[in-house]
Amino acid sequence: KYAENMYYFSELALTLNAPEGGTAPTDSRRRPDQRLMENGRWDEANAEKQRLEEKQRLSRKRREAEAARATEDGTPYDPYKPLWFERRKDPVTQELEHVYKGGYWESKEKQEWTLCPDIF
Repeated sequence: KYAENMYYFSELALTLNAPEGGTAPTDSRRRPDQRLMENGRWDEANAEKQRLEEKQRLSRKRREAEAARATEDGTPYDPYKPLWFERRKDPVTQELEHVYKGGYWESKEKQEWTLCPDIF
């Protein structure tokens, strides 16, 4: 019903981005620009998207500068690593893949998100 107003998405597609309580602060469903867009506040959504993208660029530049300093100093540099996944080589295909390493569901149960970066 009213599919023409919902871009003809299926019921499943429409609910995939629905907010869920208790998720990590880094959960993509918490993106403020998406929430604004879904509420039809296009100008605010575009401005928020620009703010988020600039924040991401600054974060990347900071990591690159830290890596360059570490190289110059000869100190080890530990690049960004996902919290809940680790990269492994698939034994059959030899492709690198991200494999869940645990911890998310425990953090969700305890509502302990101190390890999550401030990405929004």
